[in-house]
Amino acid sequence: MTKTPDPVDLHVGQRLRMRRMHLNMTQDQLAKQLGITFQQVQKYETAENRLSAGRLYRIAAILKVPVSFFFDVAGAAADPSGNGMDGHAVMDLLSSAEGVTLNRSYRGIRDPQVRKCLLDLLRILVPDEPD
Repeated sequence: MTKTPDPVDLHVGQRLRMRRMHLNMTQDQLAKQLGITFQQVQKYETAENRLSAGRLYRIAAILKVPVSFFFDVAGAAADPSGNGMDGHAVMDLLSSAEGVTLNRSYRGIRDPQVRKCLLDLLRILVPDEPD
């Protein structure tokens, strides 16, 4: 019988992966700091295994975020902007290598006018889907 991971455990795992990738940290690097195998970190990120409170506390310290970061419900709720992207789609994007690179690159653009031009270009390349 296959167990379905708890949605909260899935959310915590997604947040863990997103933050780790944001810091350019590999699963192996995090695992070594925790004294566990990288496979165990993989299982935490996919919610195959649950994180204990103590381990989550240590991970939060290593990743330099408060423990509450892992329970942020903003990523689990529908996006109130009405752009059609729910929290799960946002988390999937931000947890991917491409999403991390996109986020870093965009944030690295200091000139607000250049950021606006980039967004305008994206709107031209990917027009809104018809209703």
